[in-house]
Amino acid sequence: MDAHDIDTKLIDSAFALIAERGWFGLSLGEAARNAGFEPADARARMPDRGAMLACFGRLADQAALEGALTEGPVRDRLFDIVMRRIDFLQAHRAGMLALMRGLQNDPASAVHLTLALRGSMRRMLDAVGVQTSGLSGHLRVQGMALLWLATVRAWTDDHSEDLSHTMAALDTALTRAGQAENTLSDLLCHRRTRAAAMENAPDDTEAAGTVI
Repeated sequence: MDAHDIDTKLIDSAFALIAERGWFGLSLGEAARNAGFEPADARARMPDRGAMLACFGRLADQAALEGALTEGPVRDRLFDIVMRRIDFLQAHRAGMLALMRGLQNDPASAVHLTLALRGSMRRMLDAVGVQTSGLSGHLRVQGMALLWLATVRAWTDDHSEDLSHTMAALDTALTRAGQAENTLSDLLCHRRTRAAAMENAPDDTEAAGTVI
């Protein structure tokens, strides 16, 4: 059994306990025993709840990235990769919903997840070829996080077998993200044009005034 298989079994066991007892009822030692591992051995991989949540995020990222579309429009590839990550959540639905309820009273863990989410969103954008460096990249990562959260909110209320409500919400979020990307591109283009005009303008007050 490799590290990925061990992590998967531990996560499955932990989220089964969370579904049964809630976030604050989770015992990592019991989750390890239920998964067939000695608690001391499991702690080497997941010493605390923060490490367990980080592992869950890594597995979700892997599920989203492995087998994702590598060709076609960026919108289609984003749709595919987000739904793959949602499918991973769906496989742990009861535990995820219990976790989300528990995090409302655990701000430290909520902040930990928020910080980790940025890395996940950056990896997803990188995977579909969207630039994530610089100021524009930072804004795209922030926008991707908002898109993800909107999709998850829809997912929590979606009881359909095919997750049609979730997919519709994601489609709407992608449309808005596309509009925001167009606005960002226009602003960056205007900024570059303005900078170029100022560099090429004669060095006198009258000419500078026409640029400003």
